[in-house]
Amino acid sequence: MRLPRLFLIAFVAALCAAPFVLQGYSLLMLNYVGLSVIVVLGLVLLTGVGGLTSFGQAAFVGMGAYSAAWLTTAMHWSPWASLLAGLVLTTVVALLLGWVTLRMSGHYLPLTTLAWGIAIYLLFGNSETLGGQTGITDIAPLNLLGWKLTASWQFHILIWGVVLAIIWTVHNMLDSREGRAMRALKGGALMAEAMGVNTTRFKTILFVLAAQYACVAGWIYACMQRFVNPTPFSLQQGIEYLFMGVVGGIGELWGGVAGSFLYALPREWLHSHLPALLGRSGSFEGVVFGVLMIVILQRAPEGLWPHLCRVCQRRAFAPGTNASVGVAALEARPKPNKGDAILALDAVTKRFGGLVANNAISFEVRAGEVLALIGPNGAGKSTLFNCISAVNPPSAGSIRFLGKPVEHCDSRRVAQMGMSRTFQHVRLLPRMSVADNVALGAHLRGKHSFVASAWRLDRAQELRIRATARNALERCGLCALEHVPAGSLPLGSQRVVEIARALAADPCLLLLDEPAAGLRYLEKRELADLLERLRDEGLAILLVEHDLDFIMGLADRVVVMDFGEKIAEGTPAEVRRNPAVIEAYLGGVDDAGDAQGEGVKA
Repeated sequence: MRLPRLFLIAFVAALCAAPFVLQGYSLLMLNYVGLSVIVVLGLVLLTGVGGLTSFGQAAFVGMGAYSAAWLTTAMHWSPWASLLAGLVLTTVVALLLGWVTLRMSGHYLPLTTLAWGIAIYLLFGNSETLGGQTGITDIAPLNLLGWKLTASWQFHILIWGVVLAIIWTVHNMLDSREGRAMRALKGGALMAEAMGVNTTRFKTILFVLAAQYACVAGWIYACMQRFVNPTPFSLQQGIEYLFMGVVGGIGELWGGVAGSFLYALPREWLHSHLPALLGRSGSFEGVVFGVLMIVILQRAPEGLWPHLCRVCQRRAFAPGTNASVGVAALEARPKPNKGDAILALDAVTKRFGGLVANNAISFEVRAGEVLALIGPNGAGKSTLFNCISAVNPPSAGSIRFLGKPVEHCDSRRVAQMGMSRTFQHVRLLPRMSVADNVALGAHLRGKHSFVASAWRLDRAQELRIRATARNALERCGLCALEHVPAGSLPLGSQRVVEIARALAADPCLLLLDEPAAGLRYLEKRELADLLERLRDEGLAILLVEHDLDFIMGLADRVVVMDFGEKIAEGTPAEVRRNPAVIEAYLGGVDDAGDAQGEGVKA
């Protein structure tokens, strides 16, 4: 969420004043909170942005700490060299664990992180080289340009400097082409891959970044304490890191900061004062704090930071200005001439075991026309649509797009070639603005990496992507809604946003999966007007639809399917009078005798 500038200035000023105001244990506690913030910011990326739950981040903290401890004591390396070694080790381990872990889905993913989190923790405690349960002492002090960092105020500057640097770079990264791709992971692999997002790559990037942040926190912890043992890197601590993020708002950077403060400081206060209040010793803070956290999550399930921002009527990820106004959009790809064959299906067959969902389907889609694919429920339309869009490859037959075979391509490849689609059930990222959702469609048209984005080296490209998104919104009549969260729009507007997102990819072929489903009459009329304009621009449109009135007034040609077979193809008027179509929709020619004069009705 966009943080008010005055709040940010006040926060930085408070951090600068802390060494002068706080002393001893209070300043040390603030340092521990800062270390937690570094770890939780990694979880904001991994869990809040990428939707990947991990309980094992404490193990990566331990890798950074033990790298500093063992290399500076046993190998006599400098602490800075041990940081580089720790980052390399953590990256390699994260890549290996990610290769296994990220293949999991559902509850198996967090359970896998539990398993390797426990395994790494046990390795720390049972390795004699790492000091076993006793740990490693006499870690070399940290030097910076000949200046030894030993005091709490010195580590305060280092820790919170790292925190602010991470917040700045991550904010830049999320406000970019790569960041939108990362956020698209929560919309599901089907949508993300259709937009050209390599979901495996981005999951791995988030997993490794979260591990590296945890490693840095562990390295600073070891240099500050000059002693490590396995206890701070247990599974319980990994759960607490995740809990900090959830309490503050795991989907927001500043939620990670807020959650670390809200968890660590009250818990420490309860630990110190509850025994005196109750007159007996014990870990009562766990019970009281657990109840408080349950209440917080009931009242603010997304975390306290988003709840506070809603109360203050702040808006998520809203750009301050339309900086892309007047900027040239991305270059468009060469388009085929009207009437040229864009898509050609030849005897496409799809089998699921012994079930034949599509049997030898053949037809063409040409530039500058709307071809409708219709049929009763269970006719095999969606299955064929998924074969065309490379979600599921056909079992036999060929699919040629722009003259090239694509039956064995994946969704990203056909999207790159110029095929873009919408979905039967709207797949937008509801908390992102309309403009950001549409800009996601232009993902494959950009080149800069997430590293360039983090350091703001991609700003020129980002402005052109946003200009492209704005152009798509103008074509669809949605410019007035560009800063509105997509999830707050009515269904009809959300479907048009999906079309605008598809147009941002600069397609030659637009695939629409039941675009009129759930729309009112006027919304359908507006949608039909939009599709007619796109057809007149030379775009080829293939749509699957159940609403026959909508189809018959829009389509240039219609292909009718029933029980996996193509039973008719022609103009809407020809299809209306086709006896096979009437039989498929009305149950038989004898029963539909009165309807033959007027054709098929919706």
